[in-house]
Amino acid sequence: MLLYITLGTNDLARAKRFYDATFAPVGLHFMGEHDGEIGYGPTGAESPLVWINPPYDGKPATIGNGSMPAFHAPTRAAVAAFHAAALAHGGSDEGAPGLRYSVNFYSCYVRDPDGNKLSAVCNVAE
Repeated sequence: MLLYITLGTNDLARAKRFYDATFAPVGLHFMGEHDGEIGYGPTGAESPLVWINPPYDGKPATIGNGSMPAFHAPTRAAVAAFHAAALAHGGSDEGAPGLRYSVNFYSCYVRDPDGNKLSAVCNVAE
């Protein structure tokens, strides 16, 4: 079972603006800052599911080639809202919202301002 994921950033303030907006449609919200990193999780969570931080080794954050967290979206509209918020807050498009892989797999792909690839997925019939 996944406990949490960490995504690197080179600009924590910029990342916070991006993730505050982009995570809202998929039910994740800012839970706080601790030791120079910011955490996001669902309402009622005991601890964050996603941590955003500069790398601990002090070197610049770089993207993980082949790495991509996918976030559950409750509806296809939430996938579209995730994609739109990402683009409006400094992210870039890696795949517009649409059906892929099966008749119910509705997803989008974006990169955050640091280049991390993210996806939002609704995997139910609508």
